[in-house]
Amino acid sequence: MLKSMTGFGRAEQALGNKTFLVEIKSLNGKQFEILLKLPSLLKPYEFEIRNIISGKLLRGSIDCNITLKQNGAAKPVVINTELAKSYYKQLGELAEHLNLDTGSILSSLLKLPEVVVPSTEVLDENDWNGFKGILEEAIHFLDKHRLNEGAVLEKDLQQRINNIEQQQKTVIELEPLRQQKIREGLTRLLEENVGKDNFDSNRLEQELIYYIEKIDISEEQVRLTNHCHYFKTLLNEPGDSKGKKLSFILQEIGREINTTGAKAYDSAIQKCVVLMKDELEKAKEQVLNVL
Repeated sequence: MLKSMTGFGRAEQALGNKTFLVEIKSLNGKQFEILLKLPSLLKPYEFEIRNIISGKLLRGSIDCNITLKQNGAAKPVVINTELAKSYYKQLGELAEHLNLDTGSILSSLLKLPEVVVPSTEVLDENDWNGFKGILEEAIHFLDKHRLNEGAVLEKDLQQRINNIEQQQKTVIELEPLRQQKIREGLTRLLEENVGKDNFDSNRLEQELIYYIEKIDISEEQVRLTNHCHYFKTLLNEPGDSKGKKLSFILQEIGREINTTGAKAYDSAIQKCVVLMKDELEKAKEQVLNVL
């Protein structure tokens, strides 16, 4: 079973007076990259959160956004009371000196530097363990999404390889006819330009054998058959991360198709080669999305 690199997961749960919302999405990427947005409460655990995500998701461009909702009993901020008193005393003296109304001092006071500061509260061990459960639940939903997408990719890739194999069967059927056409064409060319009785037929036969061996495509067809078989076997093997292996096998398939086209010298076989290349390119595009 294949997994796609594309997926989305979401989980939300309350822990005491805090509610955590984890939203995580994944897109295809050659390596593992993560963009992580955390509330300050979770900053001390950033390294552990990254390790959990990378250990579960393996590859792809990951965007994880964690938000914290707190009820009225929570304390997202802290007022520095001693600093506020000091500011108030000085502001009161200034207002009295300038004969100004002191009614708006409080609103001004709260805007002064470091009077209102973010809470230094941190998660205790129980809340941290509870949050890990929320994070893993979001990852589980993303992974489930990846499996669903992977099933679609697997079906499409299977069809692409089947189409290549179908064209290959046609190539194998055309191969004996190609050799006969080459033999007849060279013989006719010599008869027209040299004369039927003016060349050594035994020498011609030797040269024809050498030439046909040079453009023989049987080895390429054996390797192409093996590569296609291995590709389909790998699709059905257990394991999560197969994208890089499948991509490498497609490169090998492409090499055999290209060599077949270069040696063919036959319009019917060249047509099959073009159709195989078209299927191969579609398969390569799909493999880019495989985990």
